[in-house]
Amino acid sequence: MSARTPQTNPTPHSSEKPLEAKTGWGMLFVMAALLVILVAAVVITSINVASYPEASVPASAGVALATSIVLLCLWCIPVAGFFTVQPGQARVCILFGTYKGTVRKSGFFWANPFYSRSLSSADAPLDILLTSKAKAGKGLSTTVSVRARTLNGDKLKVNDKMGNPIEIASVVVWHVADTARALFDVDHYPSYVSMQAETALRHVASVYAYDHMEDDDASSQSITLRSDIEEVSETLKAELDRRLAPAGVAVDDARLTHLAYAPEIAPAMLRRQQAEAVIAARKKIVEGAVSMVDMAVTKLSEDGVLDLDDERKAAMASNLMVVLCGESEAQPVVNTGSLY
Repeated sequence: MSARTPQTNPTPHSSEKPLEAKTGWGMLFVMAALLVILVAAVVITSINVASYPEASVPASAGVALATSIVLLCLWCIPVAGFFTVQPGQARVCILFGTYKGTVRKSGFFWANPFYSRSLSSADAPLDILLTSKAKAGKGLSTTVSVRARTLNGDKLKVNDKMGNPIEIASVVVWHVADTARALFDVDHYPSYVSMQAETALRHVASVYAYDHMEDDDASSQSITLRSDIEEVSETLKAELDRRLAPAGVAVDDARLTHLAYAPEIAPAMLRRQQAEAVIAARKKIVEGAVSMVDMAVTKLSEDGVLDLDDERKAAMASNLMVVLCGESEAQPVVNTGSLY
């Protein structure tokens, strides 16, 4: 019998749910009025208890005072339900481990005071945890910024498609599009974005060559990192969109900020580029010189200025080519005799 491969169910992705929170101004008025009533109740019951002799205080008076004090202490619990959402932020509401929804509307609100204010992130790196705890007191805050953020990546040393070591860096503009996925589907979404941005950049750099290695038609049609920045940036953005989608993160833009050969091969590649530039310049000069010589010989023959045979045409073409293609200026020699 053949062993059956156990099937694993994929982890379902979370999905953001909108939540309409109540405005906090009405509740603030109620809580203020309730505070005045409770303070007055404590004061009145205290005076009432103090009016009796110490040994003959009625039980009802003591119960009333104790009840007033307990209610005053319990008054602090609903106060914890007030929160504000600034423009460009969203508040994720979690009640005893259950996701209730996300408030994206900015303003002053009141909701269940038992909604969590932070998420623990036990598996995140230590330096990230320390930073998060310093800001939110305990892991990730449930108040998530949905503004655009910029990730300026470090220089990476990778191999391009041809195997040449190169240095490359990128800048990524991103924002949180789905707060539920950002908080629940990954452990720490800022570090997740950083790691995936590096991975995507390494992948894209290995797909394309740094530059054209040959001047033939086939290589001139291929995309390279140096010559096709727009195409490479679009590929990087698409790769990041695919990798960051599970975290509810959308990529607004991705661009290369640094591109160079690694120091160990940079001098050799510079000499190759200089040689290619010299060859291209020489090719252009020769093409122009041949065109000018042909025009000169043809014009002289058509106008009847000179009637040259093939041997003298070749000599004239050779002299013109030397003058037009030479590195230094030609020194003219005046012929005082006959041309023939």
